[in-house]
Amino acid sequence: MNPFIQLGIRHDIVNAISELGFENPTPIQEQSIPVLLTGSNDFVGLAQTGTGKTAAFGLPLLELLDFEENHPQALVLCPTRELCLQITNDIKNYAKQMNNVHVVAVYGGASISDQLRQIKRGVQIVVATPGRMLDIINRKAIDFSQVKYVVLDEADEMLNMGFQEDIDNILSTTPDEKKTWLFSATMPAEVRRIAKKYMENPFELTMGTKNTGNANIEHEYYIVRARDKYAAFKRIVDFNPDIFGIVFCRTKIETQDIAEALIKDGYNADSLHGDLSQQQRDKVMKRYRERNLQLLIATDVAARGIDVNDVTHVINYSLPDEIENYTHRSGRTARAGKTGVSISIVNGKELGKIRQIERVIGKKFSKAEIPTGFDVCEKQLFSIVHKVHNVTVNDEQIEQYLPRIIEEFKDVSKEEFIKRFASIEFNRFLDYYKNAPDLNASVEEGRRFEDRGERTSGGKSAYTRLFINLGSVDEFNRGDLLGYICNTTKISGRTVGKIDVKGVYSFFEVPHEDVEKVMTAYKEIEYKGRPVRIEISGEGTSDNRSSGGGYRGGGERREGGYRGGERREGGGGYRGGERREGGGYRGGERNGSGGGFRDFSGKPREERPERRRRF
Repeated sequence: MNPFIQLGIRHDIVNAISELGFENPTPIQEQSIPVLLTGSNDFVGLAQTGTGKTAAFGLPLLELLDFEENHPQALVLCPTRELCLQITNDIKNYAKQMNNVHVVAVYGGASISDQLRQIKRGVQIVVATPGRMLDIINRKAIDFSQVKYVVLDEADEMLNMGFQEDIDNILSTTPDEKKTWLFSATMPAEVRRIAKKYMENPFELTMGTKNTGNANIEHEYYIVRARDKYAAFKRIVDFNPDIFGIVFCRTKIETQDIAEALIKDGYNADSLHGDLSQQQRDKVMKRYRERNLQLLIATDVAARGIDVNDVTHVINYSLPDEIENYTHRSGRTARAGKTGVSISIVNGKELGKIRQIERVIGKKFSKAEIPTGFDVCEKQLFSIVHKVHNVTVNDEQIEQYLPRIIEEFKDVSKEEFIKRFASIEFNRFLDYYKNAPDLNASVEEGRRFEDRGERTSGGKSAYTRLFINLGSVDEFNRGDLLGYICNTTKISGRTVGKIDVKGVYSFFEVPHEDVEKVMTAYKEIEYKGRPVRIEISGEGTSDNRSSGGGYRGGGERREGGYRGGERREGGGGYRGGERREGGGYRGGERNGSGGGFRDFSGKPREERPERRRRF
């Protein structure tokens, strides 16, 4: 008997999923389906990506809903367009042998009028991203008063992307007696709070240890000097000739820079980020799924919901700002029981973050060495040899050409023929890696020469630290601020040094030669109605200057400067964002002469339109 029938799934659904290749349930499916089929429990399921969560909630929904009725009975919320479409298509495939099953995907970047028409025709399951779903609710175009089940998929990522308020507003339109099923890869405090707020005595299921990574993933890190990062990255890729990977960067600018450099260097690569239209995104993903791309360069947000089989490597070109995001990144490989490798390219100063990630995922990283030029050439050569050895020969088609081919090589010995054939591709790598330098950096060397504060002769920094009057109050994190700086100034994200985001202001480092360019770019720039101000915050990058206009303890300047953001003398300044005389800031409010700001927008916070991050 089919194991899914033993779980309680009926024959027509089992027949459909058998055609899709479902033979045995995954652990999360085996444990959750019997519980969810009762329809009587709220549910929290913790499991890594790629473990079959969509079927874990999709199959019970198909069993529990009344498809004679054409009104919304189930709502599935997920963080991205990609995941929304994937879940919708999966549920439709599970229901292929059922009648009158209507599933609608509701997401931004596509025609809202088409989605409204589908809803009007009748729908039982709505799969949606929070932003577009809220838009449709505000138009009073859908009635959730008879919804029986709400599924929050990838709940941790929805909260990371700032959808807490949207989720609250959406769930307020659903009945109190509904059942809520929450699925997440990690269980940070925010997810725990959402479970407590919307659930009553939920059944909790944890596959593995909370917040841990997939056991089938090997975690490696390479220590390099920042200026060698791209060269080291290429060498790692070349050392893995059959790589089919996803490369993670911090910002949209960085993804584009890396993808363009790879394409220029002859690799099959493309970028995926939030600025792409849905059509562009679909085109990139189609090429990647068909394996016409070897490397997909992506941001964390853009990569959410990517469900592509047989990804061999995840490469962290830049480590994520949030430790939990590492789990999501690495979960793109080793799906459905397969193995995979997660690689991080770091400098000496980032080793502390590697140790933090180890504690979160419960696994140790292996320190690996950047391969030498000889190693890469050897690996590429034998990759060619293996391809030749294993190639499938179409005897019928090639037969007509064989006499001419044999005639062409009649004077070439077997050994000479093999050498020439292998050299066609091998010579390219041999030329490139001739006299290739060692790119490995020791821990101490990585710290000493790290580009974000690299020391030049005389002990001075190669970077200038700049002040900007934007911070976390303006809903910036480090990644957002980096993107904003790069988009405005057109400098590369790879050249920007340390970024330190405070409440109402921030600091960031740029190379000395880029300072004038940055200052000029922001001369006429405003953010939410107020001028953006850039100032040189002091000599070098030190935070510990106690006299003569310097820093002590994270941004203190004793004379004519800052103390925790406060400027004591010298014509007004900052104290937690407050400027007392002559018009200034206090928690974002300007109280003095010359008008001012309340929460930086001129409006009370409750009147401000919410800034929603693109996904």
